[in-house]
Amino acid sequence: MAKKDKKGIMEEFKEFAIKGNMIDLAVGMIIGSAFNAIVSSLVKDMLTPLLGLLTGKVDFTQLYIPLDGNTYATLAEAEEAGVACFKYGSFISGLINFLIMAFVVFLFVRGINKVRTKMDEKNKAPEEPKAPTTKICPYCKSEISIEATKCPHCTSELK
Repeated sequence: MAKKDKKGIMEEFKEFAIKGNMIDLAVGMIIGSAFNAIVSSLVKDMLTPLLGLLTGKVDFTQLYIPLDGNTYATLAEAEEAGVACFKYGSFISGLINFLIMAFVVFLFVRGINKVRTKMDEKNKAPEEPKAPTTKICPYCKSEISIEATKCPHCTSELK
């Protein structure tokens, strides 16, 4: 019986693994990783130097506070000495990276939603006409309820 259970589990796993959701998730993860590399490069190699230029050539990744109370010329020198450092510049770079990533994802999702809305409108089945609720009196041509047996305007008997 244990062998049958294993086969059942393996069959269930195959169904799960082959379903579109898992494959979509894998593709999303791969594209997300590549996208992250692109945005990280954009921030590190292009925006951070521009921000540094605007702030007097400050390299955000080099902003730190050594926690031993001494002064070091560079972050690398402090790390080489084995000093714990409060690297607030790396945090600033990470925050800028996150904000840019979030904005780009927002623009991407916004564009996809617009395309989806247009496709939904295009593929939408035409609405079925509603059943009429009124009719025209054959004698006085007034609009009356479809359930009327006598015209309230001309008092004619209706069939």
